[in-house]
Amino acid sequence: MPPRGIQKGSKQARQYEHIKDSATSRGASEDRAEELAARTVNRERARAGQTRTASPSSTSGSSSSRRGGQHSHDNPTKQDLYEQARRVRIEGRSKMNKAQLKRALGRKNG
Repeated sequence: MPPRGIQKGSKQARQYEHIKDSATSRGASEDRAEELAARTVNRERARAGQTRTASPSSTSGSSSSRRGGQHSHDNPTKQDLYEQARRVRIEGRSKMNKAQLKRALGRKNG
């Protein structure tokens, strides 16, 4: 059942069903799949100005279609890299910049 305000047979209803089916095929429960699909469709509606109100988190950042498969973990922050380096015990990590941390982690993991 698509979120309220979505007409049956519309592009958003088809998108909802596609996301829901995809999530269940990846092993998510039915409830979790419905939640993910509804959130995604509602976020896209908010960006398009089709909702009465929209939270800043819904309207900021690039849309999933514009991102083209990139995820937030594809470009970790320096702090994220530093934490990973600490976990694998890379020496000298406190003096490294982001590029150096990436390189050191790549050598350690690769």
